[in-house]
Amino acid sequence: MKDIIIIGAGVVGSFIARSLSRYETSILVIEKENDVGNVTSMANSAIAHSGYDPEPNSRKAYFNVRGNRMMKQVCEELDAPFDQCGTLTVAIEDEQLPMLHELLERAKKNDVPATLLTPEEVKKIEPNINPEVKAALLCPTGGLIDPFLLCTRAMENAVDNGVELHLGEEVLSILPNDDHFHVHTSKGDYECKTLINAAGLHSDDIAKMVEEIDWKINARKGEYYVLNHLGPSIVNHVLFPLPSSKGKGILVTRTTGGTYLVGPSSEWDEDKEDFSSDSATLKRVAAEAKTLVPTLPMQDSIRVFAGLRATPSTHDFIIEESKKVKGFINVAGIESPGLVSSPAIGEYVADTLVAPKMNLKKKENYSPYVKPYIHPLELTEKEQEELIKKNPHYGHIVCACEKVTLGEIEDVLSRSLPVNTVKAVKKRTRAGFGRCQGWYCTPKVLDLIAKNTGKTPLDINYDKDGSAICIACTKEGERHD
Repeated sequence: MKDIIIIGAGVVGSFIARSLSRYETSILVIEKENDVGNVTSMANSAIAHSGYDPEPNSRKAYFNVRGNRMMKQVCEELDAPFDQCGTLTVAIEDEQLPMLHELLERAKKNDVPATLLTPEEVKKIEPNINPEVKAALLCPTGGLIDPFLLCTRAMENAVDNGVELHLGEEVLSILPNDDHFHVHTSKGDYECKTLINAAGLHSDDIAKMVEEIDWKINARKGEYYVLNHLGPSIVNHVLFPLPSSKGKGILVTRTTGGTYLVGPSSEWDEDKEDFSSDSATLKRVAAEAKTLVPTLPMQDSIRVFAGLRATPSTHDFIIEESKKVKGFINVAGIESPGLVSSPAIGEYVADTLVAPKMNLKKKENYSPYVKPYIHPLELTEKEQEELIKKNPHYGHIVCACEKVTLGEIEDVLSRSLPVNTVKAVKKRTRAGFGRCQGWYCTPKVLDLIAKNTGKTPLDINYDKDGSAICIACTKEGERHD
């Protein structure tokens, strides 16, 4: 029997696991996808929201602000990028100015630094902004996160500290008993004393396996463009329009990887597995983005994608132990600003909801750090030469678009966190993220995964089961490396 089972290995489940791994306890994480952070945690705006927007005194406001304050140290420990470039919420019309002043007051109530800028001040720091700009709210503590690395490295750190992770395993039923839970999955049966539901879009489905609930998770779809590397001068901050009841609106931002994001749209979707995009919605996204940056080069789009947000009927995060079933904890409805909130949520669940009630003791040998990664593009030319002398694989480019080396891919394949799919390598190294979208590097990545896992390329999926790239050998029994 495990002490704790966590259902879901998105960014929230990963940070809960990481925070709990500080204690002397046995932890199992069960994830139905073939990689961690593979749904909402993967397809979002990659923003560290400052916390000016959530309703004061809400869970969203508390965990957003707390998570933002934790983010610099967390990213240092996990060797993940964090660019605190600041956010600008922009008013283009005079009618929007009262709302901007309301957001300034809300920022003060949430204890978030914020300044109202004049049109001249906005144009000075954002030369490409719409010249009709009337004012903007500057929040300097906001910024950019890499959602892929934040999640994978949080779970890597958890696994390094003793957490057990099962991927590609779906929870089918849960039977609560007097002092434990019986969890039946697609691959086995498990028992635990404490059960944590961090199943994202399906957290209401998991909760219904345990008890009757009075809340629901609705899927809200957001569609995005990814623009190619355009240099740092297109926008210098995260640019938001004024928010509405649908969300924060169509933003324009660069990413920590050097590309740009434009989006998202916001539409309700009854299908929690629908990640399709459509041309009409994307055209509207592009048009709205150009109200912020009229010269935005949409012709440099290299990809479109859609993500689903787990929007709760309660309009706030659900983070609490069940009042009916002892030991069952729901962590649900973690929509925006969930990404930046996740370290604070993990800390709260571990230190307030779990550890005191289970009388857990802190480990003496816990380490918050992942084994350092090598970042060849951040080295000087001399340092690169010395690195390649030590390991020539760091001089072998696998992904030409993103300049990812063989040494970097071999590094992620050698770590404690399983890497079983092409997309898993893509999320960890950016191989396949560039202009050609993997046309050049995918065959090599596929072969490296096959060799590392002891399988053939026929057995390796791009992502989900059934997404194999190779369907047959051209010559039976032969393989040419």
